Amino acid sequence: MKNFIWIGGIVIVLIALMFWGVKSTDIKPPFELGVIHPLDNIKGKIDSKIVVMEYSDFECSACKTYYPIMRELTAEFGDRVAFVYRHFPLIGLHTNAEFAARAAEAAKKQGKFWEMHDLLFEKQDEWAKVANLMPMFESYTKLLGISVEQFKTDFASKEVKDFVKAQRIHAIKSGLQGTPTFFVNGKQIQNPTSVEAFRVIIKDALANQK
Repeated sequence: MKNFIWIGGIVIVLIALMFWGVKSTDIKPPFELGVIHPLDNIKGKIDSKIVVMEYSDFECSACKTYYPIMRELTAEFGDRVAFVYRHFPLIGLHTNAEFAARAAEAAKKQGKFWEMHDLLFEKQDEWAKVANLMPMFESYTKLLGISVEQFKTDFASKEVKDFVKAQRIHAIKSGLQGTPTFFVNGKQIQNPTSVEAFRVIIKDALANQK
C-alpha cells in the first residue's frame, strides 16, 4: 500500500447518456456536495469538521483500487475525520453497479452496510459480470450473518431503490463525470496517486482546522 499507485484514469461518463431519464427525487433535505446528510453512510468521527466524501461505483475497477487506500486512511484518521461513501453507479457503463449499491443499502437495514461494502469490492470479479446476481448476493448475506429473506425484501423495496437513485441523480446534477470522485470539505480534489498523497491532503485539512 505504501508503494506508488498509478490509476490509469477514472471512468468518464458521457453526459448525454447519464442525464437520460433524470428526474427530481423527494428526499429532503437534498444531498449537497461536502455536507453530511442524515441518510449518508459515514465512518469515523461523525461530527468532525473534516469531511472526506467519496462518490463511488462498486463495479468500477478504479474504485476497487482506492478501496484499500480508504480503509487505511479510515483506520488512521477515523478518530478525527468523517468519511462518507455516496453511490454513483454508472448505469450506462456498468450493468450491475446499481444492483450492488442496492445490495449494500439492503445490508445497511440490518446494520451491515460497511461489511457489504467491503465484500462487494473484494469480490468484484465474482459478481460484476454475472447475469443472475441474487444467488451471489444471498451468499454474501450468509457470510455477514444477516437474514437472507429480509435482505431480499429490502433489496427490492422502493425505499432502497429511491435512495440509490437519489444519490446518483445528485451526483449527475452536481456535474460529476466519473468515479471515484473525492471531496474534502466540499472541495473536489484531484485523485491522489498513492495513500501517502491522500494522507498529506487530510493532514493539511486537519492542520488548517487549527
